[in-house]
Amino acid sequence: MTDLPTPYYLIDETRLRKNLEIIQRVREESGAKSVLALKCFSTWCVFDLMRQYMDGTTSSSLFEARLGHETFGKEVHAYSVGFSRDDIRAVRDFADKIIFNSVSQLMQHQAEVQGRNLGLRVNPGISYSHFDLADPARRYSRLGVADKAALWDVAPLLQGLMFHFNCENDEVENFCAALDTIGRRYGDLLREMDWVSLGGGLSFTKAGYPLDRFCGALRDFADQFDVQVYLEPGDAAVTQSTELVTSVVDLVHNEVDIAIVDASLEAHMLDHLVYRTNPALTAPGPGEHRVMVAGRTCLAGDVFGDFRLAAPLRIGDQVRIADAGGYTMVKMNWFNGVAMPSIVVRRLDGTLELVREFGYEDFKGSLS
Repeated sequence: MTDLPTPYYLIDETRLRKNLEIIQRVREESGAKSVLALKCFSTWCVFDLMRQYMDGTTSSSLFEARLGHETFGKEVHAYSVGFSRDDIRAVRDFADKIIFNSVSQLMQHQAEVQGRNLGLRVNPGISYSHFDLADPARRYSRLGVADKAALWDVAPLLQGLMFHFNCENDEVENFCAALDTIGRRYGDLLREMDWVSLGGGLSFTKAGYPLDRFCGALRDFADQFDVQVYLEPGDAAVTQSTELVTSVVDLVHNEVDIAIVDASLEAHMLDHLVYRTNPALTAPGPGEHRVMVAGRTCLAGDVFGDFRLAAPLRIGDQVRIADAGGYTMVKMNWFNGVAMPSIVVRRLDGTLELVREFGYEDFKGSLS
């Protein structure tokens, strides 16, 4: 299956397992449990591998929670910024923990979830994010409860708290300092709880990350407040495991050489467009030939980036976009009616498996 038609996402289980082995090490050395953040990665064709190294899933909606329950198993943490009554009635049947975003939501649905393991999201007023768009402690944030007195009022209804306050944080000392701050501000409340989630956005599977320091901080925090700590890795679980494999369909020149590929930044790697960042390439290799790689939608800014490659690109050449796992497949869309990339997995034994293709009927069926 070496002549697969492009575009496709290629998930490499061997690379994926490297991240999972680090997650397993953190579980063993710190005592913290890890639940996969489905908002980042929900491609369940590799859950058989992932469940061997993780404790379950966490969600941001009823559908994600149900997917975790049906395809991953183990623990199911159900969180939403806003549950409807129907959501709660559905999720209460299978969720191990139900986490509310506000005191209002908790009180609104309290009668429906009596006897369940309940949590509440806290906004500690501190965060780590390179982007205001993703900063949960930004001004006017609706994410979590900031009023400590209000938390105490409902504490008897709760078994746990969630602090999700990081985005792409690879600075362990920053995380440890934030953990100390949370301990000082909320320690008395934490001692009344059974568990605490510290959320995701921690890049602890990055090469060179000081895992001993990280694990020690988690272990000390759990011991100090006698709580079970949870982490919610999303991108940390899948980073550098996936490529978006594309082919050049046209070459144009407008001051610079521009290669148009059969995929789209807006439709297939939307986060880069949202945050105004550019992905790297895994192939072709670097060199001196300048070329802009662009998508094939009509959006003028549908551009993967400006690169310098070892050789000029030709029509039919493959271009492989790096790190296309997190926040990609969960956000791909039908803009311009451009075909969605297939999903391909390179299994641990090296075989390639074409897991899913998308065609016209998928496009038609997503509309009305």
